[in-house]
Amino acid sequence: MRLALDTSVLLTIFNREPGAEEWMEALVRARRQGQLVLCEVVYAELAPAFATRPELEQVLADLGARLDPITADAAWLAGRTFRRYREAGGPRQHLIPDFLVAAHAQTQADTLAAHDRGYLRRYFPDLALLERR
Repeated sequence: MRLALDTSVLLTIFNREPGAEEWMEALVRARRQGQLVLCEVVYAELAPAFATRPELEQVLADLGARLDPITADAAWLAGRTFRRYREAGGPRQHLIPDFLVAAHAQTQADTLAAHDRGYLRRYFPDLALLERR
């Protein structure tokens, strides 16, 4: 199993926000069953939370997560899905990076660990989500 990680989940854990323990337990279980991956967008969104790149790299290594570059197929899916979103009147609340994370998970992983704010299920109905209960 390949579990893609969204920034929101990782920041919940790193900042020890409510639900952090449950998310950490879920990621530990997922890691036992396969791989934890994140795309460049998530990596970039995490960077401001760390003083140095080696610090971020160490935290990801400790978690057992690795960088998994976005393919052209995922980028295409993100762009086309974002177009549908905007054509349907979707506000600029969600931007291409949100769609890149979801498309990466749908095309390159089995499941996405994320806090769904509604757009994931609506615009990526085939994407399996791991959500905190």
